Amino acid sequence: MILALESSCDETAVALFDPARGLAGEWVHSQIALHGRYGGVVPDLATREHLRNFAPLFELARAEVGFSGVSQVAVTHGPGLAGCLAVGVAAAKALALAWRVPLVGVNHLRGHVFSPFIGVHAEAPAEFSTRLDGLLPHLGLVVSGGNTLLFTLDRERRLNVISSTKDDAAGEALDKGAKLLALGYPGGPLIEQRALSGRADAFDFPRGIGPRSDLDFSFSGLKTSLRYQLEKMSPAAITERLPDLCASYQQAVIDALVRKTTLALRRDGFRSLGLSGGVANNRVLRAALGGLAQEQGIPLLAAQPKHTGDNAGMIAFAAWVDPSVREADLAGLEIAPSLTL
Repeated sequence: MILALESSCDETAVALFDPARGLAGEWVHSQIALHGRYGGVVPDLATREHLRNFAPLFELARAEVGFSGVSQVAVTHGPGLAGCLAVGVAAAKALALAWRVPLVGVNHLRGHVFSPFIGVHAEAPAEFSTRLDGLLPHLGLVVSGGNTLLFTLDRERRLNVISSTKDDAAGEALDKGAKLLALGYPGGPLIEQRALSGRADAFDFPRGIGPRSDLDFSFSGLKTSLRYQLEKMSPAAITERLPDLCASYQQAVIDALVRKTTLALRRDGFRSLGLSGGVANNRVLRAALGGLAQEQGIPLLAAQPKHTGDNAGMIAFAAWVDPSVREADLAGLEIAPSLTL
């Protein structure tokens, strides 16, 4: 089995993955309630919580599954918050040294890249390689609080990023929009909840589309547009129109994501479409991309909700399936807060 640790931001996570059976166990400690008081993640507090919570999670994993079959330790070593990453890397090094097993560092974003395939593996572990070959080349969309990008996987599982955001990530735009609307943190789920009773066409917010040949995303203008709109309204009007504001703002984010994905999808003969990252939980976005995939006659591979946020399951899986992952020297594995794909 592969034991994986994830601590790139505000989730402390541990997972055990058996290539022959799938994920044997996953354990996560969330810090949302703590950071919600401050309207966002406080790095020093997040680091302290990782120090507190890894040991209890290890004990749960030991009690429920056990470590006797572990033959490799994997850990997120970037990108992320430097202090948080350091806690996970130090713990992983200690375990690998104590157990005398190999250690690998996994790129957090590559964990998201491969997370939609966890479900494919779970359906038929023995047939996974054959099934994966039938889904490549693959176009994927990673959309989270810190990243928004489109990538391709070719038949050799080689990753190529074809677009990213020029400014804010989609999740960041949703969080900032929620803050302007005084909804709290995390913003995306709160906006989605209130948007259920609103009209998506009530307000005309910009889509940040740019030239048709340009696949990159841009969301900073959307946030500014919302601020200008709120400045024109009284507090009472904002309260009354809050569902419409949320629905229209959310739809502007989703339209930008879907239009760029559509443009990329039509450029090549992809055999599957993937969706991952924290914003992938948004039901409107999932439905829109599901419809797009159906139009193209290919499957939508959306990461399971428990694998859309920061989690160790995707780190363990990527350590096994990603051909770029290499064994690291215990002394040489360093954190890389700005590690790129």
